[in-house]
Amino acid sequence: MTQSTRKLIGVLLTLAVLVGYALIIMVIYDTYLTGLPQPVLLLFFVVAGLAWCLPAMAIIRWMAKPDKT
Repeated sequence: MTQSTRKLIGVLLTLAVLVGYALIIMVIYDTYLTGLPQPVLLLFFVVAGLAWCLPAMAIIRWMAKPDKT
């Protein structure tokens, strides 16, 4: 698989994962966290806002692999 193909697949995969992740976080907030104190919500959204970085880093690392020759 060429690097340009991996980049195309990686971008589409990243977008799909981020949309799905955002929907899951919104459902968790709406179902369980509505009405909690502001510091708890801040902590939740800080953690949830940074948690997507680990899967994104793995996808970006895969996309950046050089082509095999």
